[in-house]
Amino acid sequence: MTNSNLVYFNSRDELLRIDLSNVVYIEADGNITEVVCANKLKAPVSMNLAAMEQFLSKQTGELARSFVRIGKRYIVNLTTIYRINLRLQKLTLSDNDRFVYQLDISKEALKKLRELMLELRK
Repeated sequence: MTNSNLVYFNSRDELLRIDLSNVVYIEADGNITEVVCANKLKAPVSMNLAAMEQFLSKQTGELARSFVRIGKRYIVNLTTIYRINLRLQKLTLSDNDRFVYQLDISKEALKKLRELMLELRK
């Protein structure tokens, strides 16, 4: 059984299998990134955000286009973006059913994200 959305993170003590189609966002805290899924599961991975970006592009190919880095701290799944609020500096991620996450993002990063979203719409 193969699923091109599955990625594996292997460490000395743990093997983590994640379906990227369920990933809402990835948040960095130094050399640890936390993968946050739609079902509210959070998985810490020993990898900084730059390494995570490279990992995603190597492991997932086309699917990596669904993920975009926002500032120094986040990678978000573009398919989950619900609202970009520049005034409040909030990004709301939701599937309009099971989950809602709200992230504090700088105004500049949100402006770039909004431009990207409008460009992708064309």
